[in-house]
Amino acid sequence: MKKIFHCFFEQSGTFKNEFKKLGFESYDYDIKNDFNETDYVIDLFKEIKNAYDDQESIFDSISSQDMILAFFPCIRFTDQIVTWFRDCSTGQKKWNDMQKLEYDLQLHDELHSLYNLITKLVIVCIKRKIPIIIENPYNGTHYLKTYWSLQPSLIDKDRHKNGDYYSKPTQYWFINCEPKYNFVFEPLEYVEKKKIKYIKGESGINRTVLRSMIHPQYANRFIREFILEKEEV
Repeated sequence: MKKIFHCFFEQSGTFKNEFKKLGFESYDYDIKNDFNETDYVIDLFKEIKNAYDDQESIFDSISSQDMILAFFPCIRFTDQIVTWFRDCSTGQKKWNDMQKLEYDLQLHDELHSLYNLITKLVIVCIKRKIPIIIENPYNGTHYLKTYWSLQPSLIDKDRHKNGDYYSKPTQYWFINCEPKYNFVFEPLEYVEKKKIKYIKGESGINRTVLRSMIHPQYANRFIREFILEKEEV
């Protein structure tokens, strides 16, 4: 059976297209299609809930020979959430106590919902024996670092050194699989370093999406170094 790579929450096509360049079948799944690269415009949150409840879902078409790469939304897991909970954000300076507490309730509900979803995603894959790699930022107060039983399998503390636009540290969980640590010998092509705080939205694409972009060089090297079997490289 031919292996298929399913890229969840990726609408840019970056990893999908690098898999294709290497001769593999790959598809993007996301609720948006801002880059015209999303092969399946679908509510993945709903699909995760359905699969966890043993209802019909997109997971029914994914075999244990395939692999999922999930770029799970991180907006409520990063250290920025702490500044909002603690009233440290500049946007909250003119809020009264009631406004702050109401917002705390909203944040906590969103955090709880995302935590449930990412945990259910992993449980579904464990039950179905589907290999999955989950990507998320890495920082000292990241919620999953403190309140999840799974430890990251791989941490890249400076992605720019591996050919990406940004230096931002990133962690990866390999579930039902392990990082391969293959040798990739060719030199890196120079990529101009970008500062996240200076990234502005463009027509039809918001700032949050642009900040999450990954350079194709980084994706290609990551695939060959950590995902593919030695003989596939």
